[in-house]
Amino acid sequence: MPTPKQRLPYSTAGGGGGGRRAASGSGVLPPVVVLVFLFVVAPSLFFVVRNGGRGHVHVASDPKVRNGDQEAVAMANLKSILPKEVIDAIAANQQEVGTLSLDFFRNHESPSWKTDDLVTEKGIYVNDKAKAENSAAEHDLPTNKSPKDSDEHQVDTAVKIARRKLREKRREKRAMDLLHKDDEARVKLENAAIERSKAVDSAVLGKYSIWRKENENENSDTTVRLIRDQIIMARVYSALAKSKNKSGLFQELQTRIKESQRAVGEAAADADLHHSAPEKIRAMGQVLSKAREEVYDCRAITQRLRAMLQSADEQVRSLKKQSTFLSQLAAKTIPNSIHCLSLRLTIDYYLLPLEKRKFPRSENLENPSLYHYALFSDNVLAASVVVNSTIMNAKEPEKHVFHLVTDKLNFGAMNMWFLLNPPGKATIHVENVDEFKWLNSSYCPVLRQLESASMKEYYFKADRPTTLSAGSSNLKYRNPKYLSMLNHLRFYLPEVYPKLDKILFLDDDIVVQKDLTGLWDVDLDGKVNGAVETCGESFHRFDKYLNFSNPHIARNFDPNACGWAYGMNIFDLKEWKKKDITGIYHKWQTMNEDRVLWKLGTLPPGLLTFYKLTHPLDKSWHVLGLGYNPSIDRSEIDGAAVVHYNGNMKPWLELAMTKYRPYWTKYIKYDHPYVRGCNLSE
Repeated sequence: MPTPKQRLPYSTAGGGGGGRRAASGSGVLPPVVVLVFLFVVAPSLFFVVRNGGRGHVHVASDPKVRNGDQEAVAMANLKSILPKEVIDAIAANQQEVGTLSLDFFRNHESPSWKTDDLVTEKGIYVNDKAKAENSAAEHDLPTNKSPKDSDEHQVDTAVKIARRKLREKRREKRAMDLLHKDDEARVKLENAAIERSKAVDSAVLGKYSIWRKENENENSDTTVRLIRDQIIMARVYSALAKSKNKSGLFQELQTRIKESQRAVGEAAADADLHHSAPEKIRAMGQVLSKAREEVYDCRAITQRLRAMLQSADEQVRSLKKQSTFLSQLAAKTIPNSIHCLSLRLTIDYYLLPLEKRKFPRSENLENPSLYHYALFSDNVLAASVVVNSTIMNAKEPEKHVFHLVTDKLNFGAMNMWFLLNPPGKATIHVENVDEFKWLNSSYCPVLRQLESASMKEYYFKADRPTTLSAGSSNLKYRNPKYLSMLNHLRFYLPEVYPKLDKILFLDDDIVVQKDLTGLWDVDLDGKVNGAVETCGESFHRFDKYLNFSNPHIARNFDPNACGWAYGMNIFDLKEWKKKDITGIYHKWQTMNEDRVLWKLGTLPPGLLTFYKLTHPLDKSWHVLGLGYNPSIDRSEIDGAAVVHYNGNMKPWLELAMTKYRPYWTKYIKYDHPYVRGCNLSE
């Protein structure tokens, strides 16, 4: 029985090849046919399909056939030879990239397609006669296009437009697919975030959320927040309703907004709400549902909420400026109650006979073996706290001597207070800074500068900004304390107390909690000033206070040098005189007449004057920040020898931090007749 012929997987265009394969019985194409197809037929067909103009490899034998007809014939031949999948791939590639020509490959050759290499290695060549015919045809083209050429051009243009539309549709489809994938990814992330949020301890972060009704809201202001959220959304919808000429809906929303505002009023908690609040919430909810159905527009709502957020941000910034201005204004003023206390004490002092105006133990004032304190203040109540707290925590009160200096306005009040409330066995003496005749403009640069026209213009010019928002940044430098010689008297301690060897300087906004006599035993190692350093990793260093763009500062000081605190400083007056500290201060103060080295104040010139002359004390001696920092550790305060209310929130002001105020108020006798008569209260 004869063996049946094997069926070939594909056949060529001619019948002879099929007969030969059948005869061989192997089912494999002869090598010659494969080589002919790969190196002759396939490239020719490729360029026929891809060619858009010049360099056509003509498959059609009739030279009169137009390009479109040639392509049609070529495609017909290809369909009879190649599988359908190959034809579809070629067509899709042509639509995506456009028609290619030999010139394109000559101009954009790549390592994977080099014509010269192919011609040399594979022996493929283009018929020179065909090249000549193509060149002649190109040179013979007329300069003026015929109607036929014009029609061909229009056909080409229509084909290009169609291809372009297909490409655009394909791009849009791809973009939609990507968006769909992004939406799916976002939904997955949101679901994961919701699952994570359920595991968060709501006792710490709070349970309030108007969008999560399943959560139990125990906050006392939940209803207040809900009403305010409703008002915000009603404002958004009212703007949309107005833009879409929905006058009825707009009026209804406006009415509900006013009703909700009246219901919430100034309430900060649910207990403060009017009894009609639940009814207003329900009514507003119905209107919002109606508005959502009629005018909802996601993009417009987003834009409107963003605009409201930006507006609220601007309002917050403005309020912060106002708060800064008001806090600085409050910090440089004296409350009415303390002013009342000073006036009453002053009147009673000048009614006293001269013999009753003297303090006992005046012989201790120049005894260098005792513990001497310097306190310069115009606040009677603050000075009394410093003295009382120091004496109450001293081991040997009789060895402590207080040198108080005040101005002419408060001299009588300061004397009268300590005459009525003497500090036990300690010695106290009050002086008037205006009676220091040696402290004049010819000797003191600060007094000389205060008489200059530029300083008067800086401080007293009538048209400088005085509004709440304008000029607040420079307000602290215009504080009157910078004009007071009480603030600069600390640089003249040897002149004020020439018989003393050491003295402890105290600010009037400090409270003493421990015995301070150990400071007189600290070895300053030849330095003049003993102080607690205030710098951290990058905070409160010299570059914070001084202008290092000035060559005088940059040449003489290290910008990373550590700053230190005024408020509790032990000074060696012998070393002070040897090193002429006051002269150094005068030099730098004179150079800063135009305020080019630092702004006004006493700490910057102190840093310059005592540069490399300051001995760092242990930080437990002096804890700062009770006038501005709400996060000081309680253990640091309790373990400190001195706590300092530096900053704007002084303990005698209403804006003082409540948590720190008891450290100060416990040294005030609120049952004192003068204190009670001026309505001073804790």
